[in-house]
Amino acid sequence: MYKIIGADGQEYGPVTDAEVRQWIAEGRLNGKSQAKSASDTAFRALETFPEFAGALSPSSAPATIAALKSSSSEFLAQDYELDIGGCVSNSYQLFKDNFNVLFFAALTFAAVEGGMAFLGAIPFIGPIFSIANMVIAGPLMGGVYLVFLRVLRGEATEVSEVFAGFRHGFGQLFLGKFIPGLLAGLCFLPVIVAAVVLVAVPAVTQHQEPDAHKLMVLVPLGLVCLIPVFYLQICWAFTLPLIIDRQLDFGAAMKLSWRRVNQHWWQVFGLMLLIGLINVAGALACLVGLLFTVPIGFAALMHAYEKIFGAEKN
Repeated sequence: MYKIIGADGQEYGPVTDAEVRQWIAEGRLNGKSQAKSASDTAFRALETFPEFAGALSPSSAPATIAALKSSSSEFLAQDYELDIGGCVSNSYQLFKDNFNVLFFAALTFAAVEGGMAFLGAIPFIGPIFSIANMVIAGPLMGGVYLVFLRVLRGEATEVSEVFAGFRHGFGQLFLGKFIPGLLAGLCFLPVIVAAVVLVAVPAVTQHQEPDAHKLMVLVPLGLVCLIPVFYLQICWAFTLPLIIDRQLDFGAAMKLSWRRVNQHWWQVFGLMLLIGLINVAGALACLVGLLFTVPIGFAALMHAYEKIFGAEKN
């Protein structure tokens, strides 16, 4: 097991030698990258580790990876076909075969988010917990995605990795959740402006009661504003997985998610819609069903992530 200092100056690990070799092949690490093994007391250059000499050799990196890394346009030119039904059926099988890890990972996520929502409803102190939840939501969800990805790839993991986002890339995961949400929320700006002009201003300046006819104007306007919200949320659906899996900054992750999803936006939308319907069915089962449908939804999304962003490995 090794600990690594990434290009962002943050410490990652412990990770296996296989993961270190993979990061070398993907261009995330080089001979000057700082690392230490379990027996080391200090970090040293990766090129001083004999076990990675072959991986650091220029001829050892797969030609396909090198070619794709040299041009993002080449990577984006690679098409994909998303099998929506296959993502869901495979996710069910994955959940069934790895029930203990995936069930309790999702349960831990639900317990933390549910607890924060409950505390957020308490008068006076509630806003503090609401703000705290806004800060931790991205890192927490990123950790959940990491657990599901590792299980999907056949890698060893455990439930505690749900909190991996608090140790690695916390700031980027926070921004990766907050910024897309903020930009999507700005789509409702026309509704807010209309509410101020039609309702708030007359109420303050003319002491008028809210006009029901004016309020009705806000309903269709709000529905129209939902269209860009849905579009943006689908485009940025893979921002957090890209940050936690590839250590991208939030801007690069948002951009890559946007560009790849828009190659087949309707397919990704169809998958997200199906996941939503499955969770609605779980909620109708006295909410208990969500304990089983939510993990399946996470797994289905990670199946899609591997298909869409795994072109480098295919």
